[in-house]
Amino acid sequence: MSGAREAAPRAAVIDGRAIAARMRAQTATEAGELQAQGWAPRLVSISVGDTSAAELYVRNQQKHAQSAGVAFEARSYDADISLEQLLGIIAGLNGDPRVNGIIIQRPLPAHIPVKALQKSVHPLKDVEGMHPASIGNIVYNDLALGPCTAVAAVEILKTLPLPLEGLDVTVIGHSEIVGKPIAFLLMGLGATVTVCHHMTRSVAMHSRAADAVFVAVGKPGLVRGDMLKPGAALIDIGINQVDGRTVGDADFESCAAVAGWITPVPGGVGPVTVAILMHNAVLATRMQMQHYRESYSRPGV
Repeated sequence: MSGAREAAPRAAVIDGRAIAARMRAQTATEAGELQAQGWAPRLVSISVGDTSAAELYVRNQQKHAQSAGVAFEARSYDADISLEQLLGIIAGLNGDPRVNGIIIQRPLPAHIPVKALQKSVHPLKDVEGMHPASIGNIVYNDLALGPCTAVAAVEILKTLPLPLEGLDVTVIGHSEIVGKPIAFLLMGLGATVTVCHHMTRSVAMHSRAADAVFVAVGKPGLVRGDMLKPGAALIDIGINQVDGRTVGDADFESCAAVAGWITPVPGGVGPVTVAILMHNAVLATRMQMQHYRESYSRPGV
């Protein structure tokens, strides 16, 4: 018998790209079915001002849209466009039956409040799930067109061999578009959820008791291995730049030595988020098709 030590168990790294590829294949099938009925899904992306920060996201969305059978049009507007002009453009897209989803790219110029644009997108075309109605519907367990990142994170958890009913989950971060929706989505699936934020006295006390931990704060290295229950699932949603590298909110090495499953950054939640965006585009198209058919089948219309 050799004197070599056995390697410590290491977390299974969740392949977000593989999950996303499976989702896109299903989305492409559904998009083809809609196209056969005369409803080819089409997205319009809106960028304003200096688009260099959003160019990578737009190209990525365009590439994934093509593989999912979704038409994608990228529109750019000058930085000096007024809020009123943009609202008029979005109103026109809302009324155009050939456009099934509208994406507002960030960042925006200082004089254009992102929430005003998000509220102006019709809920049936809100493929990002950012309209207050879309987020509010989650409270009623209506999961249609939910916020893409939150839905993606929960979908990743659903791929693991963990029963969601009664699962103890800690969500670190309580933003309106990620942390809070994740908590409501998980509660709708039967999990017991604790939400931690900047006023939580001991985040580690809650995270150590959890079967699954979600973190979305924007602080690299926030979650360490000693903050996890052995064998827990860790879904890292953070995206940070450190010394030219893209990292999450978790210290990957120490967490991978304790967790049972862990998402990498990049390659974890990000690809699944884009896949959810394409899924939402198809879902929005189907909802609009049904809406128009019901509207024009009424007597007297």
